[in-house]
Amino acid sequence: MSRLTACFAALKASGTKALIPYIVAGDPTPEITVDVLHALVAAGSNVLEIGVPFSDPMADGPTITLGHERALTHHVSLRDVLEMVTEFRSKDSQTPIVLMGYLNPVEAMGYATFADACAEAGVDGVLTVDMPPEEADELMAEYKRVGIDPIYLLAPTTTMARAARITAAASGYVYYVSLNGVTGSAALDVGAVSARIAQLRSLTQLPIGVGFGIKDAESAAAVARVADGVVVGSVLVQRIGELAATPQQIPAAVASILAPLRAAIDKA
Repeated sequence: MSRLTACFAALKASGTKALIPYIVAGDPTPEITVDVLHALVAAGSNVLEIGVPFSDPMADGPTITLGHERALTHHVSLRDVLEMVTEFRSKDSQTPIVLMGYLNPVEAMGYATFADACAEAGVDGVLTVDMPPEEADELMAEYKRVGIDPIYLLAPTTTMARAARITAAASGYVYYVSLNGVTGSAALDVGAVSARIAQLRSLTQLPIGVGFGIKDAESAAAVARVADGVVVGSVLVQRIGELAATPQQIPAAVASILAPLRAAIDKA
């Protein structure tokens, strides 16, 4: 059983849902990232999504794009991100880690090399935004070889036939994008999300995490009532950007954002 599968099973048994924060590795400086990850766990996170800095993060809105840009001013590479995961694992062997990014750095490293490096560092899952399952056979074979869970996105516009194909290819969990648009988009329609998740549950037994549009305790609780995981990204990356000049304040700041979300999820 993978760390992700075990994590979601334990949460289900205890009657609560996963809190899944997202930050960009190396934002605003590489030196602070591992401390931020530990602070996120201490504040009640169950799974960590780590963005791999990329020059053209097409699925991300302005807030997270700026996070990528801040990291790239320090030339943070995919190998640097894997070294951060290795450092994190020296103190935390339990919390699942998912890398979220784009295909180009993976192709540059090579599929087999990337899969081996992820397994060695302690990565549990990989979400590659611009790699559809129809084109992923070679990469998926490498993930399967080393026990990495491929995470896929599902959107409001995804047809049921395509959703069936995507969920069949996925493991660990699937990530439902609650809004049409990019990260940081505005209004969250919980009723529409609930209806869509009910449809998706007819296709898969995998846990369903929901992201995009979750900014506060109220929206986190609303999503937790219908989903298995709550993904929070832009509100964290925005605060990280605000504190870029004083990075030592970031771990406590992101923890203070997550604490009320954790409490709201547990009460939902």
